[in-house]
Amino acid sequence: MSNNKLFISNNQYLYFASKLKFQNERFFYVICNFVTLNNSKNNLLTAMKIIKCTPEYASQILDIFNDAILNSTALYDYKPWTMDTMKVWFETKAQHNFPVIGIVDDEGVLMGFGSYGQFRMRPAYKYTIENSLYVHRDHRGKGLGKILLNEIISHATSQNFHSIIAVIDASNEISLDLHRKAGFTQVGVFREVGYKFGRWLDAAFLQLNLETPEMPEEG
Repeated sequence: MSNNKLFISNNQYLYFASKLKFQNERFFYVICNFVTLNNSKNNLLTAMKIIKCTPEYASQILDIFNDAILNSTALYDYKPWTMDTMKVWFETKAQHNFPVIGIVDDEGVLMGFGSYGQFRMRPAYKYTIENSLYVHRDHRGKGLGKILLNEIISHATSQNFHSIIAVIDASNEISLDLHRKAGFTQVGVFREVGYKFGRWLDAAFLQLNLETPEMPEEG
């Protein structure tokens, strides 16, 4: 067991992490990663931890997804998802051994989550994934996106992926800036590929290449 103490200085929070890692037959998770955030709105300190999201968190993830669908261009969907959608979503993650990483408060309420999935179906894309992360509207601006993205990169490295692709609405400067600061490079913009809220949407593609795997194989 190794203990790490990290200080992220953005005048909003301190992030203290003590990581206990273990491996079962399917997943590698950080299961004990404690965070203290200084909530500037009410000056309260709230303890949080990073977890593996199981299907028991489906309804909370659904709420965050649907808020993004109905009120933003973070997702290019029109209609809210359902619990049936979430069932298939979790089954797909489990089938491909893709993690669902969450941050919960000390009462177990989900504040944000992140994951990744296949970038393309063709087999030669097997070392490339597409990431996504969402923070609950009540907890934005506290640095949770940075923590989730760092965990996504860590998991992708441990699973020997090589390239992470982020597809972000080109007007979402907060998400674009988050990914750039994590080392992603914008490699292109697809113009007017989406239509939502009565306007055409551009999709920006960002990429981060990892050093893994050491010995890539075909097949």
